[in-house]
Amino acid sequence: MKALLYILLSCWVFIPHNNTTLKGHTLTVSIENLKNSNGKIIITLYNSKGSLPDEKFKRYYKMKNTEIENRNAKVVFNNLLEGSYAVTVLHDENNNGKIDKKFMLPLPKEGVGFSNYIDFGLSNRPNFKDASFNLNSDKTITVKVIYK
Repeated sequence: MKALLYILLSCWVFIPHNNTTLKGHTLTVSIENLKNSNGKIIITLYNSKGSLPDEKFKRYYKMKNTEIENRNAKVVFNNLLEGSYAVTVLHDENNNGKIDKKFMLPLPKEGVGFSNYIDFGLSNRPNFKDASFNLNSDKTITVKVIYK
């Protein structure tokens, strides 16, 4: 028994080990200068064409909620594979988990933001192509939240 243990231990010591493990990338999403610190922030991550717009949160890849501190928030997505991604942000001021719309208008009551967008409207509707970015290393992005 000792001989078998010695052989196994010797094999493990002398076999070269590959110290590189399959580790994905980290995406940090920063949200600054919110209108107030009420409610929470819902951040959704998308990784496929045609997934935006997604007003009912049905086509996202990953979703996280976070608290707001001093009108700012931050979320980290870990172990993401290399590829194209887009981010949406909802300032869910009333904590109901959905995008509330203004009466008689197709505009959100609460603040929303999209990666690569500084504004949006009927002629500049968010879509995956324009909101997406390549992730091939750890990355930090800032998403502007727009209040209409």
